Amino acid sequence: MKFLYIYFFLNILLVNAQEINWISLEEAVKLQKENPKNIIMDVYTNWCGPCKLLDKNTFQNNDVSQFINKNYYAVKFNAEGNDVVFFDDKEFTNPNYKPELANRRNSSHQLSRYFGVSAYPTIVFLDTESNIITNVRGYKTPPQLELYLKLFKDDKYKDIKSQDDFNEYYKTFVSEF
Repeated sequence: MKFLYIYFFLNILLVNAQEINWISLEEAVKLQKENPKNIIMDVYTNWCGPCKLLDKNTFQNNDVSQFINKNYYAVKFNAEGNDVVFFDDKEFTNPNYKPELANRRNSSHQLSRYFGVSAYPTIVFLDTESNIITNVRGYKTPPQLELYLKLFKDDKYKDIKSQDDFNEYYKTFVSEF
């Protein structure tokens, strides 16, 4: 009987678990034209430990995944991968990519440099017109990421004109995740 309860409980957890609906950058930009939403882009590498923690601990958190799926287009981008990406009327590639280094340090993709990404993980936020809002570097817990998700979702960031304004937002922010 005890195992039946455990089985039932685990099924409830799995049914309620929600994953982020990751799409390509091209698809996100296309969807923005039909239904404007900001874009959140997880820029990672295959060898990056903190990137894997961000996936496991933050992006798989139900509050985070539900909020992102409802309010953003979510893009996952390998900063050292070999994808060809069309964005902002340009083609971005990784001309120095080496397949034998696919799971180790490789050359940086042109799109990573375009977005100013130099450390991993980096979360790039784009507005409804696909313009860069900002980059957020490093591993973030669900409550830490929530601060940015809510700041950029409702364009509250436009009211922040100085570091003091951000500090005030940070001090008064109450996490719900």
